[in-house]
Amino acid sequence: MRALLALAVMLVLAQVGQPYPSTAWLHHVPTALLLLAAPTLIRRWPLSDGAVIGLVLFFALHTLGGRYTYSNIPYDHWAEALTGHSLSGAFGWSRNHYDRLVHCAFGALFYAPVREAALRYAGCSARLAMLFAVGFVLSIGALYEILEGMLTLMADPAVADDYNGQQGDIWDAQKDMALAFSGAILAALLTRFSERRRYARGRSVLVVPQPL
Repeated sequence: MRALLALAVMLVLAQVGQPYPSTAWLHHVPTALLLLAAPTLIRRWPLSDGAVIGLVLFFALHTLGGRYTYSNIPYDHWAEALTGHSLSGAFGWSRNHYDRLVHCAFGALFYAPVREAALRYAGCSARLAMLFAVGFVLSIGALYEILEGMLTLMADPAVADDYNGQQGDIWDAQKDMALAFSGAILAALLTRFSERRRYARGRSVLVVPQPL
């Protein structure tokens, strides 16, 4: 619950001196509704602390993106203040890449909670839970891009451009989905590697001869 409280505080602070009020509500209202529902959801379908922290970390990244809009996160100013050099200058970037980071984080941070829910509450095998979690990331990522595209067609052009963060890239949606998929695959591989190591360590403990 402390992680949820920290996210709630961050969500409130993100509204202080909000620089993009016309689009902020599009990002923050869904997060606020989820926070209100979270205690009930967690009581009904408990998850491990690690899974909950992963979800909170993702929504913290999303809340930061919603404050500035994803296209205007001032990470170059922050980097210059800390090191005297901008990230865009160092890597030759011509666009703001914060949205790419968050889409990759979506796949990486949602994988474990969804897999855990599939194991606990859907009776899935380990392999099926892995496939379900990766499929969830792909399907939700695609649905989000479709809804974002529909909003672009219906909303005021200036508001839509600030919200969707396309930044002139016609393949933005495809790249975002690919990054989410990559994040989920990476999380799946790390989870598998970690479980195999724990299993091997457990077996090695069992086969070591005990002193007489």
